[in-house]
Amino acid sequence: MTFGGVRFDAHPWPVCGHDWAVDLLRRSLANRRVRHAYLITGPESVGKETLARAFAMALNCADPDESARPCGVCRPCRLIAAGSHPDLLIAEPDSDGGALKIEAVRAVTRGLALKPFEARYRVALFRGFERAQGPAQDALLKTLEEPPPSAVLLVLARGTEALLPTVISRAQVIALRPVPPAAIRAALVAQHGADPQQAEALAHLSGGRVGWALRALADPAPLEQRNAAFDALERSLALNRAGRFKLAEDLSRDKAALAATLELWQSFWRDVLLLCEDSRLGPANADRVTQVQRVSISVTADEALAALRATRHALELTNTNANLRLALEVMFLDYPGLRRP
Repeated sequence: MTFGGVRFDAHPWPVCGHDWAVDLLRRSLANRRVRHAYLITGPESVGKETLARAFAMALNCADPDESARPCGVCRPCRLIAAGSHPDLLIAEPDSDGGALKIEAVRAVTRGLALKPFEARYRVALFRGFERAQGPAQDALLKTLEEPPPSAVLLVLARGTEALLPTVISRAQVIALRPVPPAAIRAALVAQHGADPQQAEALAHLSGGRVGWALRALADPAPLEQRNAAFDALERSLALNRAGRFKLAEDLSRDKAALAATLELWQSFWRDVLLLCEDSRLGPANADRVTQVQRVSISVTADEALAALRATRHALELTNTNANLRLALEVMFLDYPGLRRP
């Protein structure tokens, strides 16, 4: 298929499993209708920044053949991929997993006001924007309302719940969904030389998160963290109130890791609920079937649903200024099996 002189049968973008989003962005390039701001949302490690960087590369790629952009080998592509291009500006939350501060946003918006040094576009990348507080989001609004020429803003967030409506309305939203296991498996084998059996296992354990699968392929740490998270969940169900509150205190100390843990717990309670309801849908955590079955025997469907909702609410609060320790304590009170002190 051809659009604006560019073929869309396949794409050279280094992006796995989000072909519809790639096609949308390629069409905007082919039709010379690049928006000044894009809000890319989706779960942690699903590929938001990979898509954003690929788009930044395509915007500034030096290959004369538009259908070959991004080529991945020209100077702009290589520098953008490495995060060192002078026209790529990055704002990110504090390294301790804290908020995206107003100073970081202002520094990037000031840089956007300058003309590109050598590229066609100056591209600003805002990581973890769900952790930007009100003043930081307000600081971005003026640029969103009056964007400089040749500037493109790429705002990354897990979701839109914590974002100001005025921020959402001034950007094109691209909501990424978990990638099918088959696509992740194929990418691991074809592009990263993974053993087919290992790739199959990682693809199913990833929960549709390409970034997680790639990290687990290179380093066993993500798998170890995943197992530790599920073990902690099962232990929590045998604790009394004091024990659960102590676990809440421990978990709240690492905000950066907490969201990933709660996402895993949410998927676990979803599996338990499906089993309680005798659903034919397969479990998201195939490696934890025994644990899911053990818990489903001891809880009712209503209890599993309450735990799922409580986990989801706590996960949403990780994107706010809420007291996370208190939020986790409330969540644990809604978990089944609470023993008396």
